[in-house]
Amino acid sequence: MYVFKNCISIFFATVLEVSKMIVRICTSHWCLAMSFIEFSQYFGQYSVCLVRHRGECVLCPVNAASLGDVSRYCHDFTDVDEVNSYLSLNVSSALCLTAGVLRMFPQRTGLTRVIVNVSSLSALQPFPSWVLYCSGKAARDMMFRVLAEEEPDLRVLNYAPGPLDTDMQLQARSSSADDALRNSFSIMHAQGQLLTCDQSINKLIKVLLENKYPSGAHLDFYDL
Repeated sequence: MYVFKNCISIFFATVLEVSKMIVRICTSHWCLAMSFIEFSQYFGQYSVCLVRHRGECVLCPVNAASLGDVSRYCHDFTDVDEVNSYLSLNVSSALCLTAGVLRMFPQRTGLTRVIVNVSSLSALQPFPSWVLYCSGKAARDMMFRVLAEEEPDLRVLNYAPGPLDTDMQLQARSSSADDALRNSFSIMHAQGQLLTCDQSINKLIKVLLENKYPSGAHLDFYDL
């Protein structure tokens, strides 16, 4: 998903006339993002874009995530620290970063605030041997749905980009413990059915520009 995150930044910069983009690489135990916002957990890498499009807009794509260990099933996860570490990176950090951005850019007249959570079909559908990833994505979808209810002025979107031809997809078809799932991804790759990041980003940008989606909605590439 790192490649997809970079594509998000590139396309937003091109299409939405980004006036300022801040990217900070975070290390264990500290993080600086959006200048002077301090966090205490490991957040991976995020980009936050300030854009101008028909007025002033703050756009926050939330995409830092990891697939986790897909080589095991539910009954194999007995290490609490391992599970907590995964959820910290993939769920807790997303909530805290989003909260920090919203505090830095509170509601005011003329400001549109847009939060895009990069979601997945796995937020809605269980995939055998993907308990960490499915749990994390489902939790994040609900988290942003709650945010949309709490702050009606926000524009919140859970966007599932479809099966992308990325390193994460390579890991999925190489390491998934479930034979049927692993074979399914391998066939998709062999038959050229995986999407490019450009294809998915173009559709996301179209959705954002049209701005007709219900705030908090989960939209999938194939539903649009």
